[in-house]
Amino acid sequence: MTREELEHIIRASGDVTNQYEFVIVGSQSILGPVPNPDAVFTMSAEADIYPLHAPELADKIEGALGEGSQFHETFGYYAQGVGPETAILPAGWMSRVHRVQNAATNDRVGYCLDLGDLFMSKAAAARDKDRDFCMALLEHHLVNTPQVLDLVAAMPLGEPQQRRLRATIRRWAKSVGDNARETTRD
Repeated sequence: MTREELEHIIRASGDVTNQYEFVIVGSQSILGPVPNPDAVFTMSAEADIYPLHAPELADKIEGALGEGSQFHETFGYYAQGVGPETAILPAGWMSRVHRVQNAATNDRVGYCLDLGDLFMSKAAAARDKDRDFCMALLEHHLVNTPQVLDLVAAMPLGEPQQRRLRATIRRWAKSVGDNARETTRD
């Protein structure tokens, strides 16, 4: 997916829901802070999105713009209507979002996650594709080990899960050669 395609999804989501502000979570949220990322980050054909002030309308987005819809068949990409509970995010994430708003969004607003928050969301999900995405973020120096380790304490997880998450991040960083000096301790 490209930044232009994400802008189209924001615009179309606004048309379908009559809402003004949307939150984009998932991998294509990268298109906010990094409008033209390397191809490894844009392989997905879907954007996970929900209306900020009416998340219950995500079903309308899914129905009109989702996988297998006329929109998907016409354009080759689609929106997945999700809810705020879809992504586990560090406290304060909304204060760090990147705003996507322009004529191509019909002045509708898409809030994309900051790269550190996106990394943490993917790390907490811990699926194979999420691990690969996180490791690519580290390898391409879009996040660094100290930055994401600092965010672990802000994750809405218990201490045992936070410890496991720190260990996982360190293992990923070591495997991609991110030797940035750590500033946090367990």
